[in-house]
Amino acid sequence: MMDVMSNSKNDIFIVVPAYNEEKTVSHIIEGIAGEGYNVILVNDGSKDNTLNLAIESKRKYPNQIFIVSHVINRGLGAALKTGMVVALNKNADYILTFDADGQHEISDIPKVVKPLQDGEADACIGARPFKDMPLSKNFANSVMNFLTLVFYGRKVKDSQGGLRAFTADAASKIDIVSSGYAVSSEFIKEISDNNLRLAEVEITTIYTPETQSKGTDAIVGLKILFKMILDLFRL
Repeated sequence: MMDVMSNSKNDIFIVVPAYNEEKTVSHIIEGIAGEGYNVILVNDGSKDNTLNLAIESKRKYPNQIFIVSHVINRGLGAALKTGMVVALNKNADYILTFDADGQHEISDIPKVVKPLQDGEADACIGARPFKDMPLSKNFANSVMNFLTLVFYGRKVKDSQGGLRAFTADAASKIDIVSSGYAVSSEFIKEISDNNLRLAEVEITTIYTPETQSKGTDAIVGLKILFKMILDLFRL
């Protein structure tokens, strides 16, 4: 009985940050809810129809989809922080982050949360196979992996991936201050600073024109590098 309860989907909350994701938001959050998970959709000041579509989805899954909105666009980091706080307030045992643009497979959720349920890790990162990435993404993410190792002392396969999982205890220790894409590297920093046990599992990534236009590129990488340098001088 205890094993069944520990692997229940009711204690898993999936945080989905969304900014102008009207093309994919319904499919994503309804797909996750349809698998029995709880979804926290953080509408990060979207100017398109994202919020209205999310509200329609919530009507289909009123007990599984929860919506939080930022009045203005505050950035990926702020949206993830909001969603994780809400999940903790709802007594989640496991909290996952999941991109709203359709790049992740919902079927990978059990794979990412399993090391936590098995007591083998406090946090788990879904690592994208770099060989499947477009060349520019491969290069940018490889550089960020190297910088994450240099600045934060943690070697990981994919420092910039958006599918990750935390136990509630681990999530409560993580203090995110980055508002934008630098949050991905900051998660690694917080995992390292708090001596959390980290696991990595390979996941599938779906590349579309929309997903390729987001994430880490050269410009974003430079911004993250600047943030890392500032972290060295934080008291």
